[in-house]
Amino acid sequence: MEPLAQHKGQVYPLNRSNVDTDQIIPKQFLKRIERQGFGQFLFYNWRFYEDGTPREDFTLNDSVYKNASILVGGENFGCGSSREHAPWAIQDFGFKVVIAPSFADIFYNNCFKNGILPVQLTTAEVKQLMEKAEQDALVLYVNLEDQVVQDDHGFKAEFEVQPYHKEMLLNGWDEIAVTLTYEDKIDQFENA
Repeated sequence: MEPLAQHKGQVYPLNRSNVDTDQIIPKQFLKRIERQGFGQFLFYNWRFYEDGTPREDFTLNDSVYKNASILVGGENFGCGSSREHAPWAIQDFGFKVVIAPSFADIFYNNCFKNGILPVQLTTAEVKQLMEKAEQDALVLYVNLEDQVVQDDHGFKAEFEVQPYHKEMLLNGWDEIAVTLTYEDKIDQFENA
């Protein structure tokens, strides 16, 4: 994984609560075993008609958001089944940060394991970001080191993150890489 200490990006506002993993990546696209290639199916049932043509009424298809790398969603983001393909699809599409008032636990943890920073802000703060992003292109600065989200127009919010998760993202480590930081101790144990 790539380290993620700071990120500057445009916001895509998904003003929906209870976005479940089957909406993030529908089950019919779970046939791959590699982590790449899922982005094209992100929010598929919302983004496309049955014949595969893009829906003009779903905002992620709007060219205004084509370079968005920060997704702002509603309460209980990532609920539903525990499929790890959901963060794979989000990341493969180009999102590096997901901001919401609350996350489903398994989705939240899977984000960290896959190099995505899930940021939990208050409902009022998320509403403010949604409104700004729906009115005009909104760029946010997310600083994991300082645990702050801000824009150029006076918005600033702090967020909490567990030290373990923070260290993983700052170093670009997945759980295997964390284990390998103890390689000397593992070798000593094996030799004993």
